[in-house]
Amino acid sequence: MPRPSVLTQAPCRVDLAGGTLDLWPLYLFHPGAVTVNFAVTVLTSCRVAPLSGKRIHLRSLDTRREDRFRSLEDLACARGYRHALAAHLVRLFAPEGGVLIETRSESPAGAGISGSSALMVATAAALARYTGRKFSRERLRALAQNVEAQLIQVPTGCQDYYPALFGGVAALHLEPDGIHRRALPVPPEDLDARFVLAYTGAPRQSGINNWEVFKAHVNGDRRVHRNFEQIAAIARGMRDALTRADWTEAARLLRAEWKLRRTNAPGITTPLIDRLVSAAMKQGARAAKACGAGGGGCVVFLVEPDAKQRVSTALRRHGARILDCRVARDGLTVISPRR
Repeated sequence: MPRPSVLTQAPCRVDLAGGTLDLWPLYLFHPGAVTVNFAVTVLTSCRVAPLSGKRIHLRSLDTRREDRFRSLEDLACARGYRHALAAHLVRLFAPEGGVLIETRSESPAGAGISGSSALMVATAAALARYTGRKFSRERLRALAQNVEAQLIQVPTGCQDYYPALFGGVAALHLEPDGIHRRALPVPPEDLDARFVLAYTGAPRQSGINNWEVFKAHVNGDRRVHRNFEQIAAIARGMRDALTRADWTEAARLLRAEWKLRRTNAPGITTPLIDRLVSAAMKQGARAAKACGAGGGGCVVFLVEPDAKQRVSTALRRHGARILDCRVARDGLTVISPRR
């Protein structure tokens, strides 16, 4: 009998503090480095289903990109792919027989909320279940991170994969003996009421911005090193402020993180991002920062609950798209329908 199909889902994330430090080995140069983020209900999904014969069909429902191959051997010999993420993972897992890989992402293109990383987790998990392989979540994280590095051809950080795997609000402690995820005791409803996520409409390329900062740090740029020392301290403070539900301190730290990050490399902010932040502040937002490496994509705003609607309306007037999302309580979900 043919294998049953497999469906997976994994959420995207918003990073609050400590980003870029999660690139190995940068965090080793800053003892006590922490990254703070939370999963959001902007979901990615993957369906793996059997096909007759040996044919391989890769389909992205949101980007409408497709690849078709007569066999796994033909896929392995191809010079390029329209759905490269799925193709790389199919090569790695080498499923027997024909197979359909169908993916979908609710994240806008280049949004800076780890849509590609979440989709990598969802697709890798679906193929692992389909091919009967058992992976711990940490091993799945390492696999997804390594394959994404192959795709974008620059170092990848670790923080994007944990929200996809676990959901919730967490601090990642980046230590020499490994990465340790610590869930933070923040009621999701409190955060739901206090954040607005806006898409600028301009995609960004995290690999480029992060790579420039990475090179400057490794090349001994003292200014960048000092900035990351401060960013690491801000991230530890953010972890503690969220634990205490001290939203005044969390807003102060978010403003400080964004101010420092803008000095790390040109292009992290844009005129549009600056206009959106200014408009939101006039309507009661308390802090904001670009998600991921900046340069476009999404901006997260921390607001008082009674200002959330006003801020959202102002951002829409200035051309932003508000993503209707909440904290994702759950991470990776794997469903194997019955035969």
